[in-house]
Amino acid sequence: MPLYEHVMIARQDLSNAQAEGLVEHFSTVLADNGGKLVESEYWGVKTMAYKINKNRKGHYAFLKTDASSEAVQEMERLMRLHDDVMRVLTIKVDAHEEGPSVQMQKRDERGDRRERRN
Repeated sequence: MPLYEHVMIARQDLSNAQAEGLVEHFSTVLADNGGKLVESEYWGVKTMAYKINKNRKGHYAFLKTDASSEAVQEMERLMRLHDDVMRVLTIKVDAHEEGPSVQMQKRDERGDRRERRN
């Protein structure tokens, strides 16, 4: 089956448990349609570059899935209909990267992006 990565932004007024509950809810939707959730990461509340539905912040979650395109389409359809989900981005990938995503790595592990001027 194809591999996908999803980033979901949920409303800022949800609790952490409710935001993580959304991930569990959508993973069961995938499982019901023959797919599976390989890994998920909760990135926490982050400030967005611009307001979405009058929200300045949002709960970010990252999902790695192994599912058919029909299962992913159904999950995306239900995400768009859900009141707590503001945005979803889905990307088809050739292979999932091992270890934590860049958002979850510490600054020391990422390395310097550019040299600092004194």
